[in-house]
Amino acid sequence: MSLEYDLIIIGAGTVGCVAAVAFGKQGRKVLIIERDMSEPNRIVGEYLQPGGVVALEKLGLSECLENIDSIPCYGYGVFYGGETVSFLYPNVNGKPARGRAFHHGRFIMNLRNAASKISNVTICEAMANDIISCPLTERALGVICTPKGESDVRHFRKDFILRDVQIKSNFVGIIMKDTVLPFPNHGHVILANSPVCMYQIGTHETRALIDIPGKLPSNGSGELKKYIENNVLPFIPKPIQLNFRPSFYEALQTERLRSMPNSFLPPSTNVNGGLIILGDAMNMRHALTGGGMTVGFCDVVILSDLLSPAQTPDFNDTGLILAQLQVFHWKRKFYCSTVINVLAQVLYSVFAAADDEYLRIMREACFNYFKFGGICVSHPCGMLAGLVQNPLLLIFHFFAVAIYGVYRIFREDTMLHMPQNILKSFIVIYTACVTVLPVLLTELKF
Repeated sequence: MSLEYDLIIIGAGTVGCVAAVAFGKQGRKVLIIERDMSEPNRIVGEYLQPGGVVALEKLGLSECLENIDSIPCYGYGVFYGGETVSFLYPNVNGKPARGRAFHHGRFIMNLRNAASKISNVTICEAMANDIISCPLTERALGVICTPKGESDVRHFRKDFILRDVQIKSNFVGIIMKDTVLPFPNHGHVILANSPVCMYQIGTHETRALIDIPGKLPSNGSGELKKYIENNVLPFIPKPIQLNFRPSFYEALQTERLRSMPNSFLPPSTNVNGGLIILGDAMNMRHALTGGGMTVGFCDVVILSDLLSPAQTPDFNDTGLILAQLQVFHWKRKFYCSTVINVLAQVLYSVFAAADDEYLRIMREACFNYFKFGGICVSHPCGMLAGLVQNPLLLIFHFFAVAIYGVYRIFREDTMLHMPQNILKSFIVIYTACVTVLPVLLTELKF
């Protein structure tokens, strides 16, 4: 193993492996440091939107989606009360766009295998303990490592990013066996008291993710299982329950319930010389929309172009790299990150609106807005897929939903209640503003 590299990547996760391949193919000498090279078993990173599939194709890594029993996904089904609406992803180059769902660990191992085949990429199983910096310039120079298991896990984000991670809810995951979903090859979102997401990750396995708002009930005492039985299952529409309730209930009784926080971390500009922060270390959004890997892979596409030998010949040129990172910070906003980030946060606010009257009005309006078809469903679905990347379209459709909600208030009530409905309509528009604008503003900060 060499002691000098052009690029050291801490973490052989999805973004780390893809970045290693992208820069390795450009002739950069790359070292990946990963604390555990065994196959991970997690409930995250199982759904790749079509925009992420396109990004993998651009990077020459589409074969990593093969031979892992992955399931193609062509759209979504949304369930609310006793009603259902389904929609397909928009076409890409005249062909139906498709995402992929899979076991996270199998996908990771394919990515790691692809990275290991690049001649100038080295993978080291070790624990990264500290980043070596120049005492005068504070430029990152290298990494201090110890063998696996000889030190505690170190998280570097707080050393370089001042923003705090916000957690509004947790996903609890179970796997159901041989479940028949209403819409094969689709993601499913059930708008119960807590949103429930379902998607097939293998021939015989279907993942269910149950959103638990606020503090997570204790798993060890059985409170978490009781919460799901009492506050989630009864509110799932009966026609859907008939399809999956037996396998859902069996998994709930027999599986160890595993959880993950749904985190929000707005993007920050990379300002530390010699250091690039990518992936979840730099930017996170609610997992409801399954957009994390798509944003990460698209980021690698942009960054590998900006830091290619043609544009950035020497990685020792700190000034040029920092300038390119400024370009990257703003360019990524119009290459799906802003749309997916904002969409994830506002959709969760609307879909999880159990206790807010005006967000519930928005939720009902959103569901019925999809029923119009045309651009009322193709644009939102394209944004969810990471294929429609214009933030202005997101704002347009969000406020179109709010205005449609106001229309429904007047349509479904009598003239006798006109004064209070006028007030209610103003509060709905205000609620829409305070839901989307603060999230949008986080995207405009450095």
